[in-house]
Amino acid sequence: MDGMTLQETPAEDIAAKLQAARHAYLAEGFVTADVRKDRLRRALACVLDHKDEFISVISEDFGNRSAETTLFADVAASVGALKDAIKHVEKWMRPSKRKLQFPLGLLGAKAEVVPQPKGVVGLITPWNFPLTMVFVPLAQMLAAGNRVVIKPSEHTPRTSALFAKVFSDNFEETEVSVVTGAVQTSQAFASQPWDHLMFTGAPVVGKLIMRAASENLTPVTLELGGKSPVVVGKSADLDMVVERVATFKHMNAGQICLAPDYLNIDADRKDAFVDAYTKKVAQMYPTMLSNDQYTSIISARHRERLEGYIEDAREKGADVRIINPANEDFTGQNQSNKLPSALILNPTDDMKVMQEEIFGPILPVRTYEKTDDVIDYVNDRERPLALYYFGQDKTEEQQMLTRTTSGGVTVNDVLWHGAHENLPFGGVGNSGMGHYHGYDGFLEFSHQKSVLRHPKLSIGALLGIVPPYTDKLRKTVERQIK
Repeated sequence: MDGMTLQETPAEDIAAKLQAARHAYLAEGFVTADVRKDRLRRALACVLDHKDEFISVISEDFGNRSAETTLFADVAASVGALKDAIKHVEKWMRPSKRKLQFPLGLLGAKAEVVPQPKGVVGLITPWNFPLTMVFVPLAQMLAAGNRVVIKPSEHTPRTSALFAKVFSDNFEETEVSVVTGAVQTSQAFASQPWDHLMFTGAPVVGKLIMRAASENLTPVTLELGGKSPVVVGKSADLDMVVERVATFKHMNAGQICLAPDYLNIDADRKDAFVDAYTKKVAQMYPTMLSNDQYTSIISARHRERLEGYIEDAREKGADVRIINPANEDFTGQNQSNKLPSALILNPTDDMKVMQEEIFGPILPVRTYEKTDDVIDYVNDRERPLALYYFGQDKTEEQQMLTRTTSGGVTVNDVLWHGAHENLPFGGVGNSGMGHYHGYDGFLEFSHQKSVLRHPKLSIGALLGIVPPYTDKLRKTVERQIK
């Protein structure tokens, strides 16, 4: 993306967008299923009618990104979420009946929970999957009946500019609109009194977003990533581990919040893993610098950050293995910002690569003796967005599932739990709060309003709570606490 920037949007312009959207939301009243479906279909058209344009500008923003990566990870994911919402929104909108405590139900009282739109939602999205991180939460926000203002990433400026045009062509300004800009705009955006605010990005920025939102008591959904471990059990099929970890460690050059961040394997099989992983990466990417299927790092700054991790690990004694099958010269190629794959063996906790989310094609490999050692290691650190367990030992699998806490888990693969619309997606603790996808996203961006209807009969008098108090009230309480 080097070489292009977006102008900042003043805080007063953002405030004006919010005010206009809120006024329109309040004037509209109840948002019918037909209106919600219409907005979802228009959002779907934004993806499908401009698919080729998005593929092109995303690749430009990255320096290089294959059409296949964008089609699979951005277009298909976005279309899937929008179609799922269109299919299910009427069902999601239905009130749910609730049982009442005895004897209220018998006396004619009735209760239900009604999903209600929150109002105007602010959405701050990252650069790594520009379409997915806009359209997937947008699907559930629109299904919930909200209006949405989007602040896409400044690291993909061409894509963000296309968002602004495409949404403007398909939506009224008060339905869905886009704000562009960089850090200053993000700060002003987070400080607005949204009815709900969602942010996806780094934990350190998430804390700033939450702090700004707290000034207005704005509820937040934070998707923050973190260091997601792979645990290779002694019963795991090594070929399976190698193929599946290598696939997603290199898709989008590892710039995925759910990418495996470090791998734990028993010491006896470490060398076999390193050999098989190296061969698999070479098979997948026989060339890298000249290979259009090998994605660039988003910017020179991020490439230099990753190169710094490698040098820091090497200086502190790690065994660094660069995987560069064609022996290409990656030095001095700042325009493409590509980085060869790397394994970091025997990493120590004082290395930056073990302290920060990597977001690149670098894989630290730790060894362990006992399962308890891995569980303790994971539990001693911030809770990750995901945990991946490979193995056929059901007892060991159960230990990993019950004794560790993470946003989600995929067993015998990586990342896939985050690809299903019928599974809630979100972090816990340092890796985030709240969740979205499918019905869970609909609930996240709705207010669950309790509605209780009492009969003409005076329940208060019947229970004895209307003064003056008598033995009737005492007997009512005694029945309840018996």
